Amino acid sequence: MSVRAFDLVPAIERVNLTSDKGSTQIVCSECCGKNLYFGTDDCFVIHFLIEEQAGANGKVKFSSQKQGHKYLGLKKPVVQLKAASAINRVLVLCDATLSLLNMLNLEPVVTGSKIRNITSFCLNNNPTRGNPFSVEICVATRKKSIQIYTVREDQVTMMKEIPVMDTPLSMKMDGIHVCVALSSEYKIINIESTHVQELFSFDPEQVNPIISQISREEYLLNAPNALGVFALVKGVSQRPPLQWSNNVSHIAYHHPYILALNDEFITIHSILDQQQKQTIPFSGGRCMGEFDGRIFVTTSRDVYYLLAIPVEKQIHSLLSDKRVGEALELARNARKTGLSKENFTKMFRRIQQQAGFIEFAQLNFDEARNLFKSGQLDSRELITLYPLLMPANCSFARAVPPLNDFADISQIARGDEVKIRQFKDFLIVYLQEAREAKDQSNYLSAIDTALIKLYAETNSDSLVPFITSPDNRCDMADCVQWLKSCKRFHALGLLHSFRGEDDLALDIWISICSGDVEDSTFPGLPFIIEFLANLQNPELVWKHIDWVMGKDEVLGVQVFTKRSKDETPSDRMKPDLIVDYLGRFPKAVILYLEHLIFQQMENKEKFHTHLAVLYLDRVLQLMKNPCYVETEVEEARKQLCHLLQVSNFYRVQLLLGKIKETELFAECAILYGKLEEHDKALRLLVHKLRDFNAAENYCDVNSSGKDIHYRMRLFQTLLSVYLDPNYERRDLFVTPAMSLLNNNKAEFDCVKVLQLIPDNWSVGLLHQFLTSSVRKSLHRCRTSKVERMLARGENLHVRSETVGVTNRALLMTEDRLCAVCNRGFTDPVFLRFPNGVVTHVHCSPTKGSCPPATGRLLGVAHNT
Repeated sequence: MSVRAFDLVPAIERVNLTSDKGSTQIVCSECCGKNLYFGTDDCFVIHFLIEEQAGANGKVKFSSQKQGHKYLGLKKPVVQLKAASAINRVLVLCDATLSLLNMLNLEPVVTGSKIRNITSFCLNNNPTRGNPFSVEICVATRKKSIQIYTVREDQVTMMKEIPVMDTPLSMKMDGIHVCVALSSEYKIINIESTHVQELFSFDPEQVNPIISQISREEYLLNAPNALGVFALVKGVSQRPPLQWSNNVSHIAYHHPYILALNDEFITIHSILDQQQKQTIPFSGGRCMGEFDGRIFVTTSRDVYYLLAIPVEKQIHSLLSDKRVGEALELARNARKTGLSKENFTKMFRRIQQQAGFIEFAQLNFDEARNLFKSGQLDSRELITLYPLLMPANCSFARAVPPLNDFADISQIARGDEVKIRQFKDFLIVYLQEAREAKDQSNYLSAIDTALIKLYAETNSDSLVPFITSPDNRCDMADCVQWLKSCKRFHALGLLHSFRGEDDLALDIWISICSGDVEDSTFPGLPFIIEFLANLQNPELVWKHIDWVMGKDEVLGVQVFTKRSKDETPSDRMKPDLIVDYLGRFPKAVILYLEHLIFQQMENKEKFHTHLAVLYLDRVLQLMKNPCYVETEVEEARKQLCHLLQVSNFYRVQLLLGKIKETELFAECAILYGKLEEHDKALRLLVHKLRDFNAAENYCDVNSSGKDIHYRMRLFQTLLSVYLDPNYERRDLFVTPAMSLLNNNKAEFDCVKVLQLIPDNWSVGLLHQFLTSSVRKSLHRCRTSKVERMLARGENLHVRSETVGVTNRALLMTEDRLCAVCNRGFTDPVFLRFPNGVVTHVHCSPTKGSCPPATGRLLGVAHNT
């Protein structure tokens, strides 16, 4: 694929060659700064000053002025010129002789030695010696050797000579390596170790041996089959070869292009992809060279300059042709063309952005996204392609010059709805990722506004979570109008709530729930209830609670029961006020009181009594209904019994007065139990209900956590009820009485039991009870003896330790000092600690504290 990389610009037309002979021709050329030198076929060296200028039309033109010429007097062509500005000399090869001329006046250096019998020479582009006032050259001799010289202003010194197998024809030197073209093969020679690395051979009749240095330790060689082969000094190639035309006579390298001159054309290849990029017709070319970034090419009498097209223009041309890959590859290597890091970064990012829009238009969304991200595209550039997505108050303007030539996505998609949807899906994904990028943090308002509009327009499930996210920075007014137009009323309510406009939000949700507007995404009444339960504005809760309770009192009471425990206390949310309000909602008030008592652990008597009365009224109401359902009554009585049993805060006498005249014997028994009237309670359970298990359970429950004597008294009372001689049908209770006596859970005073049982009961009937009682009595007796002996042993042990400590001798001398104050003892009374430390009585730590010198609690000191 072609690209215009260079323009051919005349530099010097019809060069004055100092001779009127039409046969005089340019053979070689050299440029150093503004100095341009030519060697002719009739042994002249000509010097011009050339200066680049910008024309009125913006095109480059050159002005030149001849400075002089020099006839070498050898009547042979000047075949090679090299300028060395470090020593102010021009090296000239003519008639196999290398001589030195002054750069300014072309006068020969008389004191400089000439080097004879050479075929070619080259300068060392990376000399190993650090002398700035000399140059290193390598010459090829007819004696089948290469020689290394150090050249100064007036002196040429040979440093080394290395023999080769054949006469060198061409060479390039880089540091300690010389790439040599012999008569039929290429080699690389290490001048320090004289190691020879063979590359490849060629047919001299078909291949013109040419060497060009590409970079440090890398060369480009003219090879058979019209190939340009890259070679490293190690003898390997890291790039594919170039395919160029036959009869190449000269090669030049200007990053990233290789220029090859033949009889008819100048062909230009890219070193990046090895493809031919441009062909410039040029007949009669004699020589071409690259001189410090400038390329001159000559015919026999004319000089032209190959003007490199700025890399930005080349890249723009490639982008115009939709050749994104080539443009990016060229841009990545633009740094080597001399751009500063800052300018290169700025340019490369813009190119990535332009390339991204090209891929975007071709629906290559993955490539476009990567290019936009790496190019740090301002997301608003992309959003502006989507009509109405930018906030109405945004003053953003597209980049100048523009990054793309699209009006909007409708133009790109040409009205295709499927493609338009694909573009919108891409923008959603891209903006979601852009929100996390640091370079997009200044554009979050535009990004979030666009996302909300896209979510609403595409009915995305992400709309609600995005609106409620804490980092949403959308434009409020713009999004409100958009959500209304898309009929996303639930999301609109959330947006108002997110902005602190809870009253507006509730009005919208109530209108949805009431059917005034429709929104299938709205969760319904439970959502409003949960919102009110979490609302920290009591006035707003009370404003809407009537509507909620009117819809469903069972669900509506959750506004009060699901409120956070960490809510700031408010007089408007006191339980008394709420209970009074819920009084007209029978189901709701019960649920709220249950919440207060069983979850909030509220201990106010009025709430417990209120709930118990409501439970009782419900039971009585169900029982009055002649068609009542058994299971409903049982469930209601279970709730009542549970409350009566677990609560200790209701008014027992009030409830007892209501229950006495009913058949709620189990509930009445619980209330008697609360009053410690266990005999009445047990008689109800035994005589009225004949529920013996309930009677035993009553004793077990009411004695839980009490001492054994209380427990014995309860079970003894139950037994006395069973065996009451005044009850007419006491024979019915013999079996439950025996079951109670033989129950392992029951506790009895055996003597009192024997006093209660009738005289006509046989020993055999009481055998199990008596056996169990004897065993329990023996167990208690033996356990008490063991405990007594253990206590006695512990007492003896402590007394023994005390005697051992108090009877130990202690020697007190005049030089013994108190461990606390470091003073002597004048009083015969002192304290000695178990660890041997001695202190004054008044210096001693308090009882139970750590003694001196140890920091460890050792017990009470002994007063001696």
